[in-house]
Order: sequence, then C-alpha cells, then structure tokens
Amino acid sequence: MPIEQIRLILSDTLGLGQLRLDEHAPLLGAVPELDSMAVAGVITALEQHFGIEVHDDEISARHFATLGSLSAFVRGKLAG
Repeated sequence: MPIEQIRLILSDTLGLGQLRLDEHAPLLGAVPELDSMAVAGVITALEQHFGIEVHDDEISARHFATLGSLSAFVRGKLAG
C-alpha cells in the first residue's frame, strides 16, 4: 500500500525516525522539517521509489496537505 511506503519515505527523507501519522495527519505547516527544500527531496525519493515522474507544474501544496492527499497523488501517478 503506497501510504505505508510514503510514511517511511517521509521519515527517511526528513530524518524523523518512525513517523506515527495516519492518513488525515497534516503535513505542510505541521511538520517543521517539511520545508520547500525538503519537499524537493521527498518528491525525488517518491520518484525513485515508485518509478514515477513528477513534473514541476504538478507540484502543489494540496498534495502535501496530509499523508492521505500525498498518497492519493502518488496512486494517481501510478495509475496514469
């Protein structure tokens, strides 16, 4: 399931250890380590892990609103 893998990618990329987030957990603005530079790192990690390509014009704060919204974005990329 992508959400578990995304949780691990966030933990690893942000250096936070084991994140205990559910799908409704807020990310942007709630996780101080997730700044604009970290978002770029997370996107790169997601691209590498899932074999997807995220274009600059697809990156939106709404995708990083919650763990669930980020997971939905990745699922959409995998399906598309």
